[in-house]
Amino acid sequence: MIRGLYTSAWSMLANQKKLDVITNNMANVNTTAYKKDTVVYQSFPEILTRRINDTQSPTNPSAVVGTMELSSDVGEVYTYYTQGQMVQTGDRYDLAIQDNNTGETASPAFFTVGVINPQDNTMQEFYTKNGSFSLNANNQLVTGDGYAVLGKKGPITLKPGDFTVDSKGNIMQNGAIVDTLRIAQFSDSTQLRKFGNNLVQNNGSEIVEFTGSVIQGYDEQSNVNVIDEMVDMITVMRAYEANQKVLQAQDGTLEKAVNEVGLVR
Repeated sequence: MIRGLYTSAWSMLANQKKLDVITNNMANVNTTAYKKDTVVYQSFPEILTRRINDTQSPTNPSAVVGTMELSSDVGEVYTYYTQGQMVQTGDRYDLAIQDNNTGETASPAFFTVGVINPQDNTMQEFYTKNGSFSLNANNQLVTGDGYAVLGKKGPITLKPGDFTVDSKGNIMQNGAIVDTLRIAQFSDSTQLRKFGNNLVQNNGSEIVEFTGSVIQGYDEQSNVNVIDEMVDMITVMRAYEANQKVLQAQDGTLEKAVNEVGLVR
């Protein structure tokens, strides 16, 4: 009976974690180039249960009273790097990467940005799909959070006036190539980790040759499907409520066993 309480409670915790991920996906449905997360469950290993502080029994000195399984827990949060829809904005500072591959195992490409580490004032490289850029006071191309967009020569500085970006990421101004966007395409998206606000950190994936194309005047939308998230949310809430009722039933049975069984009136 006590084991059932643990199993139900643990399942409620796992469902609560999944509900948090679904809620975050829905909150970012309008965030440019946001990539949806999903929870991957893994089963708990079977564990031995023992009586606490009771190893003196001559018939059972090990104090083992059996085994118990705690159902499943959240193994990892997996991110889908599938392509979101492209929406034309007409703004020359809006850039999007059209990945030349599809599917959940696609090797996505990202813009490279430089983030200043406040501890040692060094620039660290991160990656983003969000190509809604602008110019800062120094005419440097920056992200919405103010991070420098990196080219082959480092941070990209433009002169006042119009500019164009071709499909390979070459930035042209006044008939000359100013710089080329540093675009990183990763062979293994499972090695990527989200970092901060719409950034990605590479934890060991190989960078391969860029096979996609850059589109100027477009934004990539989130790859979250609201209907799918709503269906998942309803499923999780029903599972949570079912475990809640089972836990309450077991608690009521335990209460009767403790307070009523063997009661002398």
